[in-house]
Amino acid sequence: MKKIKIFGLIATLILTFSSCETDVDDPAGVRGVGVVPAIVDLNPAVYDSNDLENTFVQFTLDITESSVSEAVVVASYNGDKKRTEMTRISSFPSTIKLTLKDVAAKLGISLASVELADVFTFEIVTIQGQESYFSSAAFNAAVVCAYNPEMASGSYHAVSDGWGLDGNVTITVDPENEYIVYVSGLAAIEGLNEDKGPLKMIINELDYSVDAEKTVLASDVAPWGLPYTGYNYQGFGELNTCDGTYKMTFTIGVDQGSWGAYDFVLTKN
Repeated sequence: MKKIKIFGLIATLILTFSSCETDVDDPAGVRGVGVVPAIVDLNPAVYDSNDLENTFVQFTLDITESSVSEAVVVASYNGDKKRTEMTRISSFPSTIKLTLKDVAAKLGISLASVELADVFTFEIVTIQGQESYFSSAAFNAAVVCAYNPEMASGSYHAVSDGWGLDGNVTITVDPENEYIVYVSGLAAIEGLNEDKGPLKMIINELDYSVDAEKTVLASDVAPWGLPYTGYNYQGFGELNTCDGTYKMTFTIGVDQGSWGAYDFVLTKN
């Protein structure tokens, strides 16, 4: 483990100085050519699994460019590239409400078949003269359970195959903000003196995405026989509000560099 971390850090530092770009074709067609609409006030941003008949997402769509005559909201389901028109708007700004019941009907799926963790993707197409453009304005609306801080905290088991970590941690809720949680024990699992931390994670109350702020967990990695200082974690991910599972990608580093990003799964014990 120690050798892997040493060589991994060296390789990461070397690779920092060389990078390349790869062009990837967008299956939706041309983007970034036309006007980019503004999606604001997205709330709610998820569908409530406990009320499929009435749950909805809502946002305001604004376009200030006069060359746009219409905007079309299209939807797709669980990664399917087939897009279906939901509604057309010709006056801006405009508030748009998309009930799950209507979206499912237009996509040709039964409401009863919608399950937890299903994802609906909404995109905006702008009409400019005789041309239509897929814009970068888009968002995903997942089918989730309502947030419960008790489900998002407690004793957890943390696993990362890539980083080689497997052990228990504790997640506690901030006493003043239930959408902020703290993770203790990640450095201790690896035999380090966890004299710093805990890792602060902020849960987005609209879509339950998670942002882990850069946090130093241990002053040094001396137990590994290495001279590095400031052992830290930062990253992003998502919370499954139904079972309390966090799926995270953490970038792990020290003051001297980084070992890169690794996938972690934190499940309730």
